[in-house]
Amino acid sequence: MKTQPDFGEHLKQWRQRRHLSQLELATDLEISARHLSFVETGRSQPSRGMVLKLADRLEVPLRERNRLLVAAGFAPMYAARPLTDPALASARAAVDLVLSGHEPYPALLVDRYWNVVSMNRAVAPFLDGVDPALLTEPLNALRVSLHPAGVAPRIENLAQWRAHSLARVARDVEISADPALAALLTEMRAYPGGEADLAGEVFNGVVIPLRLRTPAGTLSMFTTTTVFGSAVEVTLSELVLEAFYPADEFTASAFRRLAGDARTG
Repeated sequence: MKTQPDFGEHLKQWRQRRHLSQLELATDLEISARHLSFVETGRSQPSRGMVLKLADRLEVPLRERNRLLVAAGFAPMYAARPLTDPALASARAAVDLVLSGHEPYPALLVDRYWNVVSMNRAVAPFLDGVDPALLTEPLNALRVSLHPAGVAPRIENLAQWRAHSLARVARDVEISADPALAALLTEMRAYPGGEADLAGEVFNGVVIPLRLRTPAGTLSMFTTTTVFGSAVEVTLSELVLEAFYPADEFTASAFRRLAGDARTG
């Protein structure tokens, strides 16, 4: 059976995106560069196992691995279910446990386009004053944070935080080659906020802080991200849990006060 014409082109694009020559990729996989060249030009048919080896070495996201398999004439391998699917109930329960357990500090779960899938109660106070048009579904964390009608006017180090956020999205675009994500990056770059050197302001020389003006004072936070590292399901592999932590005792105390006010309000 002859490979569908677009498989070789897809493979070539992923190889070039990872900045590998045919010889380098072939050497890594212990095949000849000639054979790899034939696969890219459609003169040779890769086995299913070879498609998966190529995808693994090129770190192709699971969603795109399915497309590579289909382009090579094979059935997709990885399921893509909504998080509400009963099969993902245990994963959803784990996420909810982490989100609630992170209180009184904010945490949210976002998909590959930074749309908020879920968030804990500590996030809500920071959405006060945001244009209601930005809070419609799907709520996009990037748009809410960087849009001039969103949280951006209250971010004291907006230039640095904007540069940090855009760098993360640019990295995601490089990894995924997702055109919709690339379009979101273009939109974010058009928002005002200035340019900044990421080395210009760091917390303890390690991370970029978020300094946010609130009625409780200026809060200083840093973030960590968590992913389902062993996921073999498309939806789970694309989810990111973003958790905020206080960068100083004043911020930690403010979060505790806000949580207390929410419980008694």
